[in-house]
Amino acid sequence: MPPADTGASTGNHRVDASPALSSAPVSTRSAAGAVPAPERMSPGRPGYVRMRFALFTAGLATFALLYSTQALLPAISDDLHVQADQASWTVSAATAALALAVLPLSALSERFGRRAMMTGSLTVAVALALLVPYAPDLGWLIGLRAVQGAALAGIPASAMAYLSEEVQPKALVGAIGLFVAGNSVGGMSGRILTGWVADGYGWRTALAAVGVMALLCAVAFRLLLPPARHFTPAAVSPRALARTVAGHLADPLLCRLYAIGALFMTVFGAVYTVIGYRLVAEPFGLSQSLIGSIFLIYLVGTVSSAATGKLVGRLGRRGALYVAVTTTAAGLLLSLLNSIGAVLLGLVLITAGFFAGHAAASSAVSRTAKTGRAQAAALYQASYYIGSSAGGALGALAFHAAGWAGTVLLGLVAVVAAAAITLYATRKAQVERRAEVARRALRGLPA
Repeated sequence: MPPADTGASTGNHRVDASPALSSAPVSTRSAAGAVPAPERMSPGRPGYVRMRFALFTAGLATFALLYSTQALLPAISDDLHVQADQASWTVSAATAALALAVLPLSALSERFGRRAMMTGSLTVAVALALLVPYAPDLGWLIGLRAVQGAALAGIPASAMAYLSEEVQPKALVGAIGLFVAGNSVGGMSGRILTGWVADGYGWRTALAAVGVMALLCAVAFRLLLPPARHFTPAAVSPRALARTVAGHLADPLLCRLYAIGALFMTVFGAVYTVIGYRLVAEPFGLSQSLIGSIFLIYLVGTVSSAATGKLVGRLGRRGALYVAVTTTAAGLLLSLLNSIGAVLLGLVLITAGFFAGHAAASSAVSRTAKTGRAQAAALYQASYYIGSSAGGALGALAFHAAGWAGTVLLGLVAVVAAAAITLYATRKAQVERRAEVARRALRGLPA
């Protein structure tokens, strides 16, 4: 067996699930493991392009809606007369609710199907998006955003499970990378759209515009996504679900990936929640539309996430994570300079590092879990969005207490923690490799 790689794999080799994981399935469905790989979708096979574009639009709508208020936080603060740490809850409440709801909704997808769950989630989230602009005060705005975040929870884990069941293993990283790329485009387009519209028509109209864009994405998703061919509905037992979750949480390989996803998202959530406040103030003094345009940098995330498969193939998952950590840390330090050029370059590096780390970790979860894949992906998504919620709230508090330097310090602490987890996995793999070499030598086998 190849050495473990931050709890996942090395290169493109699969890693066996732990006994606890294998003995605790949430359903008895065997299609994901038993269907011959050639029958699944892959480049050049029917439905593959439609599937990728459909999930791209789902990822786009998810991030556009989930972070629709982020670029508008300075405008919301001014209009509703609240501080940055209070307004930031319009983002943190949505991501926290998503984190809490993702596991139960992923369990329901075992019964009703990935396609039905994603369609229902998008429908509810879009309906709420058309109500959010009419929130009379901050309390209502935060409440509606929390419900919207919970509705969106049905998309990420169901999408990962759909891909792991319907796509050939060798094409999985690339397919997930494009879904993550949809996230980056959604985050970018939603923020840019709100920034431009808010400058002329106010933040409420800007939120309505995002809702209309998400509606178009939801229609395209439903029309394009091929029906699942390798999914078998199964009754969901709370007791079996608890056993599956306990099995995943007892697997140190998966837990390391969950922690890495949360830490990367803590950095990203903190930076992009606060950056608008920094750029609207001196020495920059940018307008709302210019601040929204800053999020064109998300295109870097689209490229880095889509290219992560090649990076993993060349350096292994741990190597890709080291690159992501180093890139993110360099961006944080560069953003401290009071130069718009330095800040923009810093954001480019932070964005590239984040999306590369997220794509590497999330694809490793899908490859590691042999049973209860929807729950394994849901736990990753829960950790990921807990990191987002914590990063947004703590980043705003750090900014209120110590300015941008406080937010950067928070990000660096999270990056160092992610690096420490990856280093631990590297050392553990080295010890296991030496032990295997020694065992083979005792048996007279070649190393």
